[in-house]
Amino acid sequence: MTRNARSTAVLLVSAIALTAGVQLAGRSADDTARDAGRKPAEILAFLGVAPGMTVLDVIAAGGWYTEVLSEAVGPEGQVYAQNNEFVLKIRDGANDKALSARLADDRLPNVKRLDSELADLPVPDGTVDVAITALNFHDIYNSGGEEATLAFLAAVHRKLKPGAIFGIIDHDGVPDQDNAKLHRMQKQQALDVIAKSGFTLVAESEVLANPADDHSQNVFAPGLRGNTDRFALKLRKK
Repeated sequence: MTRNARSTAVLLVSAIALTAGVQLAGRSADDTARDAGRKPAEILAFLGVAPGMTVLDVIAAGGWYTEVLSEAVGPEGQVYAQNNEFVLKIRDGANDKALSARLADDRLPNVKRLDSELADLPVPDGTVDVAITALNFHDIYNSGGEEATLAFLAAVHRKLKPGAIFGIIDHDGVPDQDNAKLHRMQKQQALDVIAKSGFTLVAESEVLANPADDHSQNVFAPGLRGNTDRFALKLRKK
């Protein structure tokens, strides 16, 4: 068997195992309904999430990925769910309420909630195996530009072990649209700022690509929400 074939086989086994896990973890019907669009098993396999790892969910919001990660790393693993004050207060505290309900009664005992600015995160530097941020990178870039985005990347970088992985998922945009208004960003913009950071691009995945999305609509538009054309990037700490 060639190296590529072995790698494909390993990823396939991982995806099957993760799929079984996320389906049997007692997740809510609302959560599992989003699996078809978010493909959690494939994404976690792409990033190499495995049992026993320490994982950081950056801007976890209501914790959809937090719960999937909790199942994937298992009882010997650790998941940190990070949100800052702004994320917890927007939309009348919807994210705060959702995450509180998700973690109530210690139903995810390997998850630690961290209500903190990323720069002040109470996680020891150099201890995280994998970090992920889903559908947030565009907000950092569109609101703060390259400087704020590099600071964001540096804050994640500090928490990762040498050679550890950071996964970024976001809504793709095109040059001739108001991507800030549409809650999108061009993948090339992400790649350009990453190239100036302490990360190396390892791989890209098209598992969340959707050619039917013409990139002209707001990502929350009826019929499009949850099915946008998204890029997934796998970065490694230098």
